[in-house]
Amino acid sequence: MNQDSYSSDQPTGQDPLVLLKTLQLLWTKQELGKLKEEIRRGFARLEDPLAGLLAMLESSSDWKGKGHSLGYCITTELQLWIKAHPAVPQSGTKLKKLQARVLGMLSQCPANLLDPLISIYQLHTADRNYLLEHVSHLYLQGNYKEAAILSIKLKLQPDQDVEKMCTPLLLQDKANLVEEYVAEYPELQRKLLQTLDMWCEPSFNIRDIIRPYQGLSKYNPEKFNRRVLSKLIFRLLERFNVDSALCPNVINQRHLRTLNYLFYKRFVEKTMTEENWADHIQSTVGENRWLQAHLVQSLLRHCDARGAARWAQHCQVPPEMLPQAVAEELQKLHIQDRVEEVTKADNYEASKKKDYYQLPIPRENIHFLQTWEETLQCWEKVLQAGQVVGVDMEWKPSFGMVGKPRVALLQLALKDEVFLLDLPRLLKQAEAEGEKEKLPHFIQMLYSDAAITKLGYGMSGDLSSLAATCSALKDTEKQMLGVVDLLAVDKQLQWGKDSRKVDGLSPEHSHEERGVRQPEKGLSLLVQHVLGKPLDKTEQLSNWEKRPLREEQILYAASDAYCLLEIYERLCKDPESFGLGSDLTESLVGKQSKKPRAKKQLNKQEAPSPSGQEFQGPRTEPSRPPAPISPQEFSVVCDNMLQGLGRYLRCLGVDVRLLDNEDDHRKAAEVCNCNKYLKVSRERMKQLVESSRQVSGEHSAGCPGSQSCSVTVPVCDTAQPGCTPHSEQAEGTDQCRAAMGLAGDTVLQVTAIPPGVLDRAELTDFYCCTCCGKVFWEGSHFGRIVSQFQDVLVASGNTQSFYELS
Repeated sequence: MNQDSYSSDQPTGQDPLVLLKTLQLLWTKQELGKLKEEIRRGFARLEDPLAGLLAMLESSSDWKGKGHSLGYCITTELQLWIKAHPAVPQSGTKLKKLQARVLGMLSQCPANLLDPLISIYQLHTADRNYLLEHVSHLYLQGNYKEAAILSIKLKLQPDQDVEKMCTPLLLQDKANLVEEYVAEYPELQRKLLQTLDMWCEPSFNIRDIIRPYQGLSKYNPEKFNRRVLSKLIFRLLERFNVDSALCPNVINQRHLRTLNYLFYKRFVEKTMTEENWADHIQSTVGENRWLQAHLVQSLLRHCDARGAARWAQHCQVPPEMLPQAVAEELQKLHIQDRVEEVTKADNYEASKKKDYYQLPIPRENIHFLQTWEETLQCWEKVLQAGQVVGVDMEWKPSFGMVGKPRVALLQLALKDEVFLLDLPRLLKQAEAEGEKEKLPHFIQMLYSDAAITKLGYGMSGDLSSLAATCSALKDTEKQMLGVVDLLAVDKQLQWGKDSRKVDGLSPEHSHEERGVRQPEKGLSLLVQHVLGKPLDKTEQLSNWEKRPLREEQILYAASDAYCLLEIYERLCKDPESFGLGSDLTESLVGKQSKKPRAKKQLNKQEAPSPSGQEFQGPRTEPSRPPAPISPQEFSVVCDNMLQGLGRYLRCLGVDVRLLDNEDDHRKAAEVCNCNKYLKVSRERMKQLVESSRQVSGEHSAGCPGSQSCSVTVPVCDTAQPGCTPHSEQAEGTDQCRAAMGLAGDTVLQVTAIPPGVLDRAELTDFYCCTCCGKVFWEGSHFGRIVSQFQDVLVASGNTQSFYELS
């Protein structure tokens, strides 16, 4: 219907409620065409359309619910009608009265009605003080969400207290609304971040925030703690690109967790070299006195005074920060001691060569490239038809800090040499010369050339970091041709059921040398299966941005890329022995170009070497889809998942029964399926850990080169856990039941408890397996596991936590 036809409908003073009844009848009949026509004709006959709309909304309630409603339809049609009749909008006192009426309705409006009503009644032109007073009234009534939403719609935030407005929203787990509240106001973003950071200060009592909001609806205390607040702060810092120096408390706490993690990797797992560890310690602690104090405390927990003095010297801790005993030892250090340490380190490195994959090419064939002149020579060799290139990338571990990792080193391995490209240096040089596109152009040429075979492991994760480093490369993954992702190949290989339980250490190695060594995984495990020895992962978490790179880092990076060539060659040479089809063009070659983004890569590890066979190049046409998994294979996968879940639940005192007729077969496949666990209080566990450290001190000098700073030692010959089958947890009568040595020479692995766990107040008890000695404790992981497997967990109905796998 056009505008001329409206002019024939003169205002007649029609009652808006009579019009509403007509519209409700059409709405019920779902005659939407006639409905919209009648709405337009009806507004033309109303003496005051704006007042008429409010009268219809006030006498109806269908618009208060979510979704499409008659009220919404009438409102949006009025918006369109007003655009065709610009003389309709009111002004002056009459408009103010209408604005007062509509403001009273907005708190009940669904989100889709807010903007149309605000526009129709020109609320942005209303008196600002009046609007603020109305929002304040909503707030005092406890309508915090509605007050915030209305403030956002009317842009009232600059005149409000950001802490006051956002606190109840955070208590109600409405962080997304908080983000929207400050999204357009940088000053409010900074104020909010400073407030959140203040709440994360260790001495701040977080209950002081909650006290004024007792009885708050939808308040979830589990969603309001320092851990959740810390995650929110880092998310806001990244989203709004705010300097992290604005939030010193959460930054210090994150660095402290990094510090504890590094101590765990070095002294418990023992999987980091001294140089690598020291690099990260120095970059983490820096000149921060608070972190330096924690560093000293951690050193004293893991080393004796002399060892702590050595590390304090290595990490450049100011002498005034050291306890007297450590400071005295620091003065006694001599050059001869350092020489002895270097000798020990050299002996240790020599012993490792027996256990790990070694790069087969001469050291002079590894080239570290920092200039474009050097890089051009690399391009000429790499960008040749028929070439096979192992590609890998390294970046500095973020340890949970803000931002995506940026590639610090790009490794390109050919059959006889390896090129290590210093990406930050090359990008900076290209930008200075006004040729920023040079590096992206080279990388795009490499990945899009179907005549060059590119080998990688978890290529999607590498390319994601590469895109974060250089935005011009964000579409590289969509343009890939001739690529072989050995991570996908690894998933196809048919390893034996128990073949992945190899830890990569020779049998003659002592327990002290192994530490709490985890089984090999990722690329390292693939290298072990195909080439016989795993990768040495001690440089995996290196600071790859620090220059110059250490020799160990250079060899590690070269091996990481070169091993891909050897794996590919070995698989091409004898595919059937690895469970692959004889036609490797179907088994190994990735898709032609577009491929779905893989899940985030979790494990990125190291390398092997080639033997001189001709490589089989990939076909450029898309590969066939993988064969469907057989029922037997699916059964094995499910079996492993359920067995692992069962073991985990048992370790937390949950009785788990596998409903299967082949119990003996299942038990034979389990590594630890004990149903007897010793419940030990946190205080008692602290005593056990302290006893372990004292014993460790008697057997170790605690020096930096030593790998025996943390041990487990039996304390008594027999232990009576006080546990009956089905995990009936007994507290134990006293000391001996919680002793470190259990029956059958089982030793409690108390040194495997990461730093900081014993200081967590929410942990009251630990659970110790009486068969293998492992120590477990409850955490968020347990809750996630149970929730993920709800479909196969059935509560038994008795008074204890009891689940059955069905």
